[in-house]
Amino acid sequence: MNVYHALKMIQIEHQPLNHRQVVITDENGKPLSQLTDLLSDCLSKIDLFVDLPSTDTAIDVIDDIDDLHLLTPLPNDVLDEYQKVLDQPI
Repeated sequence: MNVYHALKMIQIEHQPLNHRQVVITDENGKPLSQLTDLLSDCLSKIDLFVDLPSTDTAIDVIDDIDDLHLLTPLPNDVLDEYQKVLDQPI
């Protein structure tokens, strides 16, 4: 399972997971601040531009954002990092 699938699957009181409360940790439970910040940034953009429930894979999310890349100032290296954090195994 990766971060993307967890975000789609986990619900609290039948509501999607609030990504502002998600923290990525290492195997020992120590928070990974860079990945957590990257995930928060990525999911903030997703909230603006992509309907997460309508996607099936992390690649679908990035493709949707990439389509909007023509209209927004997201550089390709940022999209690559978004792809990495969504595909991060958990």
